[in-house]
Amino acid sequence: MSSFWSWWIIVLTLGSLVAIAALLWWNMTNFTDVEEGESMGHEFDGIVELNNPLPKWWTILFWICLAWGLLYLILYPGLGNFQGLLGWSSSNQHVRSLEESRQAVIDAREAGLNVAYDRERARAEEVYGPIFQQYASLEITEIAENREALRIGQRLFLQNCAQCHGSDARGSLGFPNLTDGVFNWGGSAEHVYTTLMQGREGQMPDFLDQLGEQGIREMTAYVLSLSGRTVDRDLARAGEQNWAVCAACHGPDGRGNIALGAPDLTNNVWLYGGSQRAIEETLLYGRNGVMPRWDAILGEDKVKILSGYILSLNAD
Repeated sequence: MSSFWSWWIIVLTLGSLVAIAALLWWNMTNFTDVEEGESMGHEFDGIVELNNPLPKWWTILFWICLAWGLLYLILYPGLGNFQGLLGWSSSNQHVRSLEESRQAVIDAREAGLNVAYDRERARAEEVYGPIFQQYASLEITEIAENREALRIGQRLFLQNCAQCHGSDARGSLGFPNLTDGVFNWGGSAEHVYTTLMQGREGQMPDFLDQLGEQGIREMTAYVLSLSGRTVDRDLARAGEQNWAVCAACHGPDGRGNIALGAPDLTNNVWLYGGSQRAIEETLLYGRNGVMPRWDAILGEDKVKILSGYILSLNAD
């Protein structure tokens, strides 16, 4: 704020306080020859104006408000660029409020104020736990064919998995389709269960330094050719010469490796997009995908039912 506007605010603010104080003092002073309580000589419709002072409680409260306002302007910002003796600012207060809020949450947890939540979970476990245990006693392949178990599995999926994989489980860019039978980490009952329980971390390194820009274009053409796409044959042949750097994970035939989560490059299913540009970006910058683990959140019984539901989505 410029000095001019700062002084403008200061003069207006303090001038207003002085004017209000002067007006109050003037109304408290008897400037007439009429004694207090006597008639001022004005009468209308039987109502006589008397020379009565302002109520003491009202004037005292008014003086207190004026003093409070003046004290506030001395201690806190309010007079132009003057920051107040306490140096308070709304931004500092915001930061302090956030810090205090975080500390309050930590203190609440340490003090055990989540007892109600724990009690609610315990009650739900008491009611629904036996139901989950009943179906979890089945094999995952049996769950995949049990209509009632699949209804429970579908609800678990919608509550916990649909945010990434979609309500229809068909996924989106960066989140795999769970209905097409393609599982980078294996699609057997055991593999699906392990994926849900332990989570997965897929890492695709970048190859710009190793292959160079021309090498990236050549490798892109070769990768596209593995799935039967029409490409520049010369580029594809040149890319095949460097395939050894990719075969370590994807295999010599490009069919992937479920132990590493390396996808099959021959089925034309692309997690991050199958266009030439998308594959070039994958080779240029690499990819990192994380599937969170659900063992601590859902527990073994629910994970087993959920595994059966996912398996059922790929039934022939």
